[in-house]
Amino acid sequence: MDMDTAYANAPFIAGAEHFPPRWKADAAAFRAALGARARLDLPYGPGPRQKLDLFLPETRPEGLVLFIHGGFWRAFGREDWSHLAAGPVAQGWAVAMPSYTLAPQARISEITSEMVVALEALAGEWPGLPIVGTGHSAGGHLCARLACQGVLTEPLAARLHRVVPISPLADLRPLMQTAMNDDLRLDAAEAEAESPVNCRPLGHVAAHVWVGGDERPAFLDQARWLGAAWGVPVTVAQARHHFDVIDALAQPGSALVDLLIGSVDF
Repeated sequence: MDMDTAYANAPFIAGAEHFPPRWKADAAAFRAALGARARLDLPYGPGPRQKLDLFLPETRPEGLVLFIHGGFWRAFGREDWSHLAAGPVAQGWAVAMPSYTLAPQARISEITSEMVVALEALAGEWPGLPIVGTGHSAGGHLCARLACQGVLTEPLAARLHRVVPISPLADLRPLMQTAMNDDLRLDAAEAEAESPVNCRPLGHVAAHVWVGGDERPAFLDQARWLGAAWGVPVTVAQARHHFDVIDALAQPGSALVDLLIGSVDF
């Protein structure tokens, strides 16, 4: 199998070129509408991309959602996805969206470490609040990594209640056979260590994998591999592809938002 084709999304989605500008416009409109409840460009580290945006509900937050963006660890930033905070924010949750150093400037293991630092900074900002994590594609990989044993300190791990990886890349070994590995620089050791399917999840953290029914077979495989490795449910959202499977996060009361913030049990 040609792995470059297997993991290519845009060539198999009608009108794929219209999605990024739509995301950017919707994100900007959401930030503008939220006004002072959008706290932007908060640094969590010294790097130029080590910043996060925090979106607040009208009252004291019931908890904190961490959303990590995708882009094969090589593209996009927090400013492209602000509108996806709309669902949890409307339900009374704060939502944090970090950027991270992109490959090839950072290896995937280094990006994982950046997400740990971002979560530590947020935990200090919101002591005592429960934390749930989600992310899309490469961000799904990163949110799953936060739920792996040995990644977070014990006090921080104790505050992580659940994770919902969306269309996650859970086994990185196939990516070593793609052209994008020129940027990712994965070797066998890093691919093994950074693959959530090879990690033991934190026992107290509930996990649920979400993937679109119209996604590429490789992404459906990746979602099912993680579900099988961790022994957790996998929801296949029918008639959703890799670019619109995340839209439900912007919809208060959607099944995905309810799953994420705990309105329903796993």
